[in-house]
Amino acid sequence: MELIKEMPMSERPREKAWRYGVESLSTRELLALLIRCGIKGRSALEVADALLKKTNGLNGIAESTIHELVKVPGISKTKALEIKACLELAKRIGYETALQQNVISSPKDMVSWLQLEIGASQQEVFLVVFLNTAHHILSYEILFKGTINMSMVSAREVFQEALLRNAAAIILVHNHPSGEITPSKEDLFTTFKMIELGEMMDLPVLDHIIVSKNRYFSLKHAGLLEKDPEKMIE
Repeated sequence: MELIKEMPMSERPREKAWRYGVESLSTRELLALLIRCGIKGRSALEVADALLKKTNGLNGIAESTIHELVKVPGISKTKALEIKACLELAKRIGYETALQQNVISSPKDMVSWLQLEIGASQQEVFLVVFLNTAHHILSYEILFKGTINMSMVSAREVFQEALLRNAAAIILVHNHPSGEITPSKEDLFTTFKMIELGEMMDLPVLDHIIVSKNRYFSLKHAGLLEKDPEKMIE
């Protein structure tokens, strides 16, 4: 058993964080700081190891419910809530950072936030980002979640939400839980349908972004939005 109190002072997570900063800690050590104390026969570090193993890493923790987390011995309801709260704060920091950017000319911060928001989800998620005239984010909305056939996404609901928010433009976003980010024929069909409707309504669709937990694909940056849609989806 790996007792923290028996570790050299300089190697204990709390003391190490004070001396060198939290960025010096490993993932298991960061979790051990939140867990604080272990249980009989298992230290906080070992509880952290068990949690990471059970969930297959941080992305798995982010996707787990509180009820799933407390099934790990040593993770109480309070500890599960605190861990989930930290992960939620990370998402919100990412979103606030993205709010300050022109997301068309500088998409990096928006993509980083989107990867935190839906990239690791094991469900398919379709959301729309609403922009103002300066291409800054006004807000966003998750419109569909579950098993999504992209060709059946409701354009009416997308543009209705955009009009309600007085958006000047929109960006379509969805994830591929498989990790494969290449757009499918259905993705392309949906994109071109939305672009056509947006042109009619003077509410342009500026991009369609596909994200996974560590990769993304922008149809705009790939030059696909300028190509002949009929040839693209043959």
